[in-house]
Amino acid sequence: MKVAVRYGDARVDPEGHVTGHDAGATLVRRLLRVFPDALLIGPGPRTCDGFDMIPLEFVDTEDTVVITMDVLDSLAVWQTLHAGGREPRIMNFVWWNTSQCTHLVERAALGLSCALFPTFANSARTATEIREIVEQWTIPPLAGKAEIAWVNLGIRLEHVQPRSEPAVPVVLYPAIYVSERKQPRLFLDVVERVARRTPLRVEARLHESHLISEEAMRLSRHDWSWVGPLTASREDYWHALARTTAFLATATEESYGLEYVEAMVAGAIGIFPDAAWARAILPTAYPFLYRTAKEAEDMLVRAVTETRACRDELDRCAHGSFDGWLRERHDDDTFENAVVDRVTAWFGPVTVSDEVRAAARR
Repeated sequence: MKVAVRYGDARVDPEGHVTGHDAGATLVRRLLRVFPDALLIGPGPRTCDGFDMIPLEFVDTEDTVVITMDVLDSLAVWQTLHAGGREPRIMNFVWWNTSQCTHLVERAALGLSCALFPTFANSARTATEIREIVEQWTIPPLAGKAEIAWVNLGIRLEHVQPRSEPAVPVVLYPAIYVSERKQPRLFLDVVERVARRTPLRVEARLHESHLISEEAMRLSRHDWSWVGPLTASREDYWHALARTTAFLATATEESYGLEYVEAMVAGAIGIFPDAAWARAILPTAYPFLYRTAKEAEDMLVRAVTETRACRDELDRCAHGSFDGWLRERHDDDTFENAVVDRVTAWFGPVTVSDEVRAAARR
């Protein structure tokens, strides 16, 4: 069995590489790496670097599973592939927060899609939300047959670079968008107050569509801040994380929190809202969870002025090594093995990379 990955926002550069640093592009690259003969569904046939791109209509349903990251479109994918009486194999991959589906049509479509097609979620929290939506928006005969599995996304630990402590503490805006769900105004309010109390440098690397937003312009006016485009490469991204002192998370909801985990594994101290999504990726006794903006301010001041002491607290909350705790629970080997197991269980054996096989044996 082969795999074809469908993600409508995937972009391939002239050299044949999937571009972008957002979670969607990162996950497309992961899937293409896990399944070495995988296809990327796109606008037209094309030979790329290590994979081929084909239109959806060219997918051979006899020996190909379509892993779709555009879950609301799964019914349309099925209809296209079912033309001529073919029987499609479709697997949903819900890698985003279900709260973004606010319209009743979107939630009903999500529920129906996840009831009809096996669904793989990026965290236990997301899987629970999917089950609730399926039960609420579909009839019992469909809801009772829904197949839903999950695993934490994890990160590629080999990308982590040695720490390089900056002369002036660096605070990261830990997102590439300034959408309302990320609460950028709260971030701005807190870091402005912290900057009055102690020297720091705030860095925000934003998607080009958000560089001219009101929030980005407000932050860029400060002489202690830098606002710019996303890094040119993953290596540059990890190099920047290796010199990041702390970050302030302000999102109301997250399905997993890939950017936060990457920053923490790189050595940054995370200041989080006291929310269920944050507790899901952290040790039970994590010390830097705030309930008010004032608590966030005080915690961030400590992170940039008493950095060593804060890192010691993180080790104590993990009963040893906080870095080791993160690496054990957020290694993408676990994700890769789980997605292979689910595809195999739902559709039959698939070809996987030697790297995944080796990880499965460890």
